[in-house]
Amino acid sequence: MNTICRPFAPQISRAKIVLKTTNRYFHSGNSVRTTNSLNTTTAKRAQQARTLQSRLAAAAVGERDHLTSSKDDDEPMADDDRIARIASSIRVIPDFPKPGILFQDITTLLLNPKAFKDTIDLFVERYKDKNINVVAGIEARGFIFGPPIALAIGAKFVPMRKPKKLPGEVISEEYSLEYGTDVIEMHVGAVQAGERALVVDDLIATGGTLSAAIRLLERVGVDVVECACLIELPELKGRDRLGDRPLYVLIS
Repeated sequence: MNTICRPFAPQISRAKIVLKTTNRYFHSGNSVRTTNSLNTTTAKRAQQARTLQSRLAAAAVGERDHLTSSKDDDEPMADDDRIARIASSIRVIPDFPKPGILFQDITTLLLNPKAFKDTIDLFVERYKDKNINVVAGIEARGFIFGPPIALAIGAKFVPMRKPKKLPGEVISEEYSLEYGTDVIEMHVGAVQAGERALVVDDLIATGGTLSAAIRLLERVGVDVVECACLIELPELKGRDRLGDRPLYVLIS
């Protein structure tokens, strides 16, 4: 889930994107758009994307405050150069996959081996001593970050997929979207009661997919230790849907 789409006219305060708007958000997958954005010209959206990208990069390397949403003592330090490198490696693409959407593209992060390694290392440093047995990755970008984290901490990786993608017997959990519903599935027997799980995705927006993944794991007796995402869109209040489950993010 790796699209970050922000409402227009963003303002940067320290290293965080502060959005001042009364527009209604529409969420589809990892994309977020606003009702007034559809009437904006392509040229203007392209300029806004470039401005957002440059400000994000400048904020990341400049006066950093807190780029993480974790409140623990072991969160990444605000002056950690790795955070700046990660933030500046994410590209903004306007009008993708639909007009009016600003897509935060992590493929440019993957093209930067140092920034990609920094991302994995920060997660591994947090979870290596937490006795986690399962890393559950959410389709599709959770499949990018989840497996290397699992290998590094000695856990198994469990893919959580969209309907009809897994070949064996599955257990499913439905969750709501802005309009309609969707389903997330995993193989029966992939996890066992009493195991400790980390749920990984690239981005949390409204929190629907993450909350469904938590419910699915808990239905079979798994203890969900934490959810980990590269990026959070705090204005969409996705963490509110997670209840009391901790959420750890690198960039918000």
